[in-house]
Amino acid sequence: MQQPFIIGITGGSASGKTTFLKKLIASFSPQEICLISQDNYYHPHDDQELDENGIINFDLPSSIDAAAYAQDVLRLKNGESFIRKEYTFNNPDIIPRDLEFKPAPIVVVEGIFVFHYQEIAQHLNLRVYIDAEEHVKLQRRIMRDVKERGYGGLDDVLYRYSHHVVPTYEKYIRPYKYDADLIIPNNRHFANGLDVLVSFLRTKIESNPL
Repeated sequence: MQQPFIIGITGGSASGKTTFLKKLIASFSPQEICLISQDNYYHPHDDQELDENGIINFDLPSSIDAAAYAQDVLRLKNGESFIRKEYTFNNPDIIPRDLEFKPAPIVVVEGIFVFHYQEIAQHLNLRVYIDAEEHVKLQRRIMRDVKERGYGGLDDVLYRYSHHVVPTYEKYIRPYKYDADLIIPNNRHFANGLDVLVSFLRTKIESNPL
């Protein structure tokens, strides 16, 4: 059996990866593509690091169970299915689901640290970086964290952004930008970049039908 074509997608927090991924996945059938996201591999709250003010920092590489994430990427690479519990970002209104992952010709590995974790990066056949300007990311982060992830208020979001998000971006994400095979700007839209990627992945599916 041929192994899947594995594409890694990263970018700064709130660069628009989730919206891009929804459009990407919708361009294929469930049998053609499988998305595995870093978001479902956070360590439990009690195992997270605190900053100097006693605030949990979810924006560190250590906040993710990278070993489990890498193991599941390898499972898909080897043609194995598995189930993992959904992570709900502390939102009490969401009941976690059991997520089932099945092998497919295209496997998308997504998250802000997928280029940084070498145990994951070594499996990537293509690296895609979603890029956006800082003020655009900040606006998106405010809207997302307050409305979707149950964080306190604006002060809480801005504190996390300046003390956690920006330092992490500078140290663990931006240095890998120019290691990417494809950089897709997403300040206003990503339509052209998406079209290019979808067309390319179509050729991979045609040459590797699992």
